[in-house]
Amino acid sequence: MMEQNKVNEISQEELAKAITITSRISEYFNSKVVGQQWLGYSLLVSLVTNGHILLESVPGLAKTTAAKVMTDAVHGEFSRVQCTPDLLPSDIIGTQTFNMTSNSFETKLGPVFANFVLLDEINRSSAKTQSAMLEAMQEKAVSIGGESFQLPEVFIVIATQNPIEQEGTYVLSEAQLDRFLLKEKLYYPNAEQEVEILNRIEADVFSNIENVASIEDIEYLQKLCRKVYIDPSIKKYIVDIVQATRMTEKILPPELSQYVAMGASTRAAIAFMEVAKAVAVINGRAYCTPDDVKAFRYSILRHRIMLNFAAVADEVKEETIIDAIINSVIAP
Repeated sequence: MMEQNKVNEISQEELAKAITITSRISEYFNSKVVGQQWLGYSLLVSLVTNGHILLESVPGLAKTTAAKVMTDAVHGEFSRVQCTPDLLPSDIIGTQTFNMTSNSFETKLGPVFANFVLLDEINRSSAKTQSAMLEAMQEKAVSIGGESFQLPEVFIVIATQNPIEQEGTYVLSEAQLDRFLLKEKLYYPNAEQEVEILNRIEADVFSNIENVASIEDIEYLQKLCRKVYIDPSIKKYIVDIVQATRMTEKILPPELSQYVAMGASTRAAIAFMEVAKAVAVINGRAYCTPDDVKAFRYSILRHRIMLNFAAVADEVKEETIIDAIINSVIAP
């Protein structure tokens, strides 16, 4: 009876409003960006969970465009930081400057104080600069001159990286990667999609900016997401998946387990739960299912499971290991 009451905490009217908001955002995104429906879905999940997302692809596949389109859709504040080796932490979070007129220090806030922060080519910034984002991404606050400043309630970091070029780049640390709720890989569009891209560029569709939702709508979705019911059996399923990543030698055949150097952290379990709730809201449900958990399995685990050099040499992908792990765990 108690479980039934938990499900009923979310009314049909609330779910209907959520569906309306998410549908408008999705339709707007797809009207601007061609052939990246899954990316739009992932960005929508990031909005609903207030989580950060890492995008990996070669240049020119609309990563920046996608981030800007999603920001425009919800009328949010957008800032873009082009990461370079000489970028300093103060260039992102802000710094203190001395005012000669008032004979005092003044705090100048950096571009991190926005709803959507695009860190373009994050792996080109130094480890010191990357670490400056750790507090912001985890605590939703930054420290400048010994004083703490709160970031906006809706705060999402969208970082991009190029997997091909290695010169002048710095590999993201495991701690930094773990702060990203999702990691998505983008691939080239097919010929038909590429023609459609040319048509939309020619028609200048990007000049027609619409606000199909608001920051208040996103806050509403985030509050609703936290009320979604997740059964204890689903939580146990999530934990079993994450535990399985740490004991692959016991559950996977030797030809696969030999490639895993490190399993996922507890943040992966938290991510699975938050994403499952977001997927439920987007699909108009007040409860989670095992399919909601599995929907973003690659996005949640591909940057949290570390493979060794043998996997790179044998061209074994994270997705292969993830599928094997998921198939080894019994769903409720």
